[in-house]
Amino acid sequence: MTSNTSSSATNFFDDGFSITATEPWFKVKVQLIQNYLFSFVTNAASRVDEIVFVDLFAGSGLYSLGHQKEIFAGTSLASLQSPLPISKWVFCESDAGQAKALKIRVNKYFRDKNVLILDTEKEELIDKLRLYIPANKSSHKVAVCCLIDPFSLDISFSLISKLAAMGYSFIVPFTFGLNERHDYQYYLKENADQLRKYMGSDASRLQSSQSNFHFYKSLVKGFQHSMLMQGMSGSLSVHKLSSKLMDLPMFYVGYFSSQISPKLIQHDVNAVEQVQFQLF
Repeated sequence: MTSNTSSSATNFFDDGFSITATEPWFKVKVQLIQNYLFSFVTNAASRVDEIVFVDLFAGSGLYSLGHQKEIFAGTSLASLQSPLPISKWVFCESDAGQAKALKIRVNKYFRDKNVLILDTEKEELIDKLRLYIPANKSSHKVAVCCLIDPFSLDISFSLISKLAAMGYSFIVPFTFGLNERHDYQYYLKENADQLRKYMGSDASRLQSSQSNFHFYKSLVKGFQHSMLMQGMSGSLSVHKLSSKLMDLPMFYVGYFSSQISPKLIQHDVNAVEQVQFQLF
């Protein structure tokens, strides 16, 4: 597999609307997600009649480094730049300001694409997605790749479970604030209820954590187990990290599906990573 995800790159500029300031490694994460998406579409294209990409936390579409010295596309806009045979993009963003900025940018740069932007709360998403994304039938097969990347634990596993029951496959970067200020004890004590909802299971197994690193690995393992209990196979890739937001040496990206084999996806992603490393 050779990724073409940046073959038609668009140059983005400060347009006066919301842009999310972030760290350099976010560019790596965006590219990783594109590699996963490219592999998913490549493997699904010959099996289905339609491919849909859903971004549950699309943001404004743009990130910036420093004082907007460098502006680059987030996953939502980056996915629109690629020549992949995706029939529909569904971007979800509950923040009104970010949703407005995303709509303006999609209309400006990608008017020819079939894009739906939902600015509803997560509790209302299931009905909306059922309405706008056709169900998978014997006469019309649909593959849905869903990105879950809120950079927080602010999503309930019950929502993920409902989407899994609808046949969705998932890309999940396990990235969220984990540092000296918001350390593992912060999540275990002050955000215990949110942690439980995120994992979809009893989070007591994390209580024995003695460090951010141990807590993080246990959380990823617990989430993977919950996905397995939903009947979904999964794979994980690990990537180096240098961040003030996540005080860890690495981060994981997970792919979970009952439709498109994680082994196929992971093989493709690893191959691209190796090529990129050699070129570097």
